[in-house]
Amino acid sequence: MRSATPPGIEPRQTPPARRPSPAWVLTALSLSMLLPSLATSIANVGLPSMAVAFDAAFNEVQWVVIAYLLAITTLIVGVGRLGDLAGRRRLLLTGIAVFTLATLLCALAPNLPLLVAARALQGAGAACMMALTMAFVGETVPTDRTGSVMGLLGTMSAVGTALGPSLGGVLIAVFGWRAIFLVGVPLGLLALALALRVLPGPAPAAGSARRRFDTVGTALLAITLGAYALAMTIEGNSFGLLAIGLLVASGAGLALFVITERRVSSPLLTLSMFRDPVLAGGLTTSALVSAVMMATLVVGPFHLALALGLDPAFVGLAMSAGPAVSALTGVPAGRATDRLGAETMVVVGLCGIIGGTVVLALMPTAAGVIGYVLPLVAVTAGYALFQAANNTAVMKDVSPTRRGLVSGMLNLSRNLGLMTGASVMGAVFAFAAGTSEVTTAASAEVARGTRWTFLVAALLVTFGLAVVLRLRLRSRATTAVVRRIFRRARGSTAPRASRWWPGR
Repeated sequence: MRSATPPGIEPRQTPPARRPSPAWVLTALSLSMLLPSLATSIANVGLPSMAVAFDAAFNEVQWVVIAYLLAITTLIVGVGRLGDLAGRRRLLLTGIAVFTLATLLCALAPNLPLLVAARALQGAGAACMMALTMAFVGETVPTDRTGSVMGLLGTMSAVGTALGPSLGGVLIAVFGWRAIFLVGVPLGLLALALALRVLPGPAPAAGSARRRFDTVGTALLAITLGAYALAMTIEGNSFGLLAIGLLVASGAGLALFVITERRVSSPLLTLSMFRDPVLAGGLTTSALVSAVMMATLVVGPFHLALALGLDPAFVGLAMSAGPAVSALTGVPAGRATDRLGAETMVVVGLCGIIGGTVVLALMPTAAGVIGYVLPLVAVTAGYALFQAANNTAVMKDVSPTRRGLVSGMLNLSRNLGLMTGASVMGAVFAFAAGTSEVTTAASAEVARGTRWTFLVAALLVTFGLAVVLRLRLRSRATTAVVRRIFRRARGSTAPRASRWWPGR
């Protein structure tokens, strides 16, 4: 075929597509991580005002928080997998739009049932944002900078958690409770505009495009997780017949889910995934560490107010040290992960948490506020380091067709740990204090409850560290055996095998 270009004239070259600045991509991802955590913490401070506005009891108005967390917990794995199949950019944009619309509906809700429904819708959007934001890191960031970006996203989540109570308190005092939702609308629109402009949108891989979405498995997993989440939250620190029934239903749902996943051609979760030591260890330790971090939020206010005798203002100031340290150490923790390796930093972070919780368990009340805050700083700094390193280790070598799924599983393990920790660690605290009415307990009883709670916390993280080390040793032994077999088969020195070979 003859060229249409006249002789002697160079054909016009199509200019390459202009790639968006990495700074703008990180800004969009950071906003997508900040908003869900801000929506969690800012709503808590508004519950008393909502109870008065709607003339509702506390057990009714707390569904404003439960509905949001329940939607995230039940949907986050399913939407992560759906993003892998249908396109992560498309689903993330949909999630931000749903989150922003639901935030506006929360502000305009005329009654409590509609507010709870709007919060559930907001949680559905937040599930998309949380699951797919980390999945985008592998598409937009070089491998050697994964730790730094994971640290940045951890920082943004901590900033949202820390900012919520103070910002919410000011907005409620000046404008009323509806302002805590209205403030999120322009931020959501900004996140949507940035994501629409700068996030890449590659087509799903051919292999995943032919796969069907596992609707039955997703529904069973959502029911199972919903029953478990309700069991952990609906009766507080006590476990009555309703909580036990929900736990039984959750166990039955899990059994049905496993049976279903073994029979369908395109399962939501391939059960063999959990043989991967990095994934199995990462999910286990994430849940355990999150349960322990929730203990600091459950026990801290009672210890500071009743055992140390602080006024409410100083209790809030002391409690803010944890989120502040987490926000400040997130990015340095990510850089340390890139420089020293994710495996090493996971162990260092876990050791920091163990050391801090042991000191909290042994510290006498005579040490005062400093004796509580300094170990708390060590715990939260260790947590920030663990989060950046663990997320990097789990997500770094995940197949592009499963990034959304694995990201959703990581977020799910964290949420389950937080919910379980709030209930179980609260029950440990009340049992050790020797009273179900902790608010009227003597200072010595509260101090005893604090000591035993943090001792249990240290044991849990120690167990998590043992799991990580055991899985790592087993993985290295397996790799060494495979390498020897490969060398014998080839009759020569084989290329150095990574801990991911054979691949996941």
